[in-house]
Amino acid sequence: MTPRDAEGNPADSSRWSDLDRPPLNAVALRRGLVREGGLWTGVDIVPRTGSTNSDLVALAAAGKADEGTVLVAEEQTSGRGRLDRRWTAPPRSGLFFSVLLRPAEVPVARWGWLPLLTGVAVATGLSRSAGVDTALKWPNDLLVTVGGEERKAGGILAERAGADGVVVGVGINVTLRAGELPVPQAGSLLLAGAVSTDRDPLLRGVLRSLEEWYGRWRGAGGDPMASGLQEAYAAGCATLGRTVRAELPGDRSVVGEAVAVDGDGRLVLATEQGVREPVGAGDIVHLRPA
Repeated sequence: MTPRDAEGNPADSSRWSDLDRPPLNAVALRRGLVREGGLWTGVDIVPRTGSTNSDLVALAAAGKADEGTVLVAEEQTSGRGRLDRRWTAPPRSGLFFSVLLRPAEVPVARWGWLPLLTGVAVATGLSRSAGVDTALKWPNDLLVTVGGEERKAGGILAERAGADGVVVGVGINVTLRAGELPVPQAGSLLLAGAVSTDRDPLLRGVLRSLEEWYGRWRGAGGDPMASGLQEAYAAGCATLGRTVRAELPGDRSVVGEAVAVDGDGRLVLATEQGVREPVGAGDIVHLRPA
């Protein structure tokens, strides 16, 4: 293992070498993930693309992707987060992938749980494979602790793919050093003290966790309570118990304590006026620790 300083920088080098960030092994990933009767039907890795979400939505529209298709990029040049925010990172420094899901047994009204389900699955998978404590910021950010501060190390974006499908994209910063962070509020698994930053087992762990949670949720007809998803999300959500500001569409904002995630996956705020307001879409700013 390469010696590193306190900020995660290689002690003997000012920049990453190819050995520090090896490419993913497509053959090994397929061997470990694709099996008869399982969710994952294919794993494809491309060296560079604009957005794995856009690519997979297009493949689904053309009838060239089955449910369980996984598309991974070593580098994304036009990665997107919520509210059309850009997601950029050096090549092979993270996990950037999208999956195609077709939850036919689940009413469309419950498909809004898929980003939250993915958050639970990612946090669970990384806890097992990277040994990093993670938390979820509603609705779709993955938080880690770096130097006693909460930092965003990942995000999730779900998009419809035709009438019967959803593409869920995930971006996770794995080996970004302090000097490579796009904004000061960002973090990475490396900076959070991960016991492993080997991307192959990390990706396998996340996808196996996603398969497990998706199967449980789908088997319950998308019921977040019966599947245990609502309880698991609340247990790992760093937003609950905090005073937050919800910046809503139409230039409206609401300040209140985040007290629950309801059955529709909305964040419920208790305002000073004694009103409980559910928020289904918007940007959440943590104003005070829990």
